[in-house]
Amino acid sequence: MVGLGEMMARHARAGRVEWIGLRAERRAPVQVTDRAELREDGLVGDHGRPGKRAVTLIQAEHLPVIADLLGRSVTPEELRRNIVVSGVNLAAFRKGEMRIGSAVVLVEGPCPPCSRMEEILGFGGYSAVRGHGGYYASVVTPGWVEVGDVVGAP
Repeated sequence: MVGLGEMMARHARAGRVEWIGLRAERRAPVQVTDRAELREDGLVGDHGRPGKRAVTLIQAEHLPVIADLLGRSVTPEELRRNIVVSGVNLAAFRKGEMRIGSAVVLVEGPCPPCSRMEEILGFGGYSAVRGHGGYYASVVTPGWVEVGDVVGAP
């Protein structure tokens, strides 16, 4: 019989980096890039925060859910996370390490929406993102992240 810990460490397949965005300052527009360096204090060129919130991640699979709740399309730029991944359940990595490109991050916890979601997405934007806003992570091993890179267990 397989134990819970072993099952939680299993992932059906590896994921993929779909999109990368950087914000030079807190309210600055998101600059889309195909490649970025991830250091202990976050992505180079992003205003990020050192520590637990060095980088933010969101699942591509949640964008259509948010869009459906709003009744309109949603772009990664609007959600203001750093990296969009597909093919893996970020919640399954919570409190665990995840390889993303040549870097390794520790997925710390869920990233709640900020009040800007109402401003950017319109009426109900904040509530639409609740539970779908992604995760924040600290950096275990610095490295490079590129669109198309593999995401999964280290």
